Amino acid sequence: MHRALIVARMKPDAAPDIAGVFAASDNSGVLPELIGVRARSLFQFGDVYLHLIEADEPPGPRVARVSGHPEFRGVSERLSPYIAAYDPTTWREPKDAMAHEFYRWERDRN
Repeated sequence: MHRALIVARMKPDAAPDIAGVFAASDNSGVLPELIGVRARSLFQFGDVYLHLIEADEPPGPRVARVSGHPEFRGVSERLSPYIAAYDPTTWREPKDAMAHEFYRWERDRN
């Protein structure tokens, strides 16, 4: 399982609106299929937005490939009133919002 964590800023009261945008998109199945998303989790910490994507292969390259797709652009437009780049001075494309994993541990399930 591969994961990507997207970090951004959000309006503190926008969680229901953001969840609604993703619920509509996820239920259509188009965008999750294009990116290969198996699971999505959205988290909020104050005004920090955390979006965890889990997929069978690294999702970052697939996100980059579909960033011009109408469904991706539509979701991005519907989210724009609620979410902004964490650091707008360095954001140019979706990969600029992805956190870098620097440690991982998993318990042996045997």
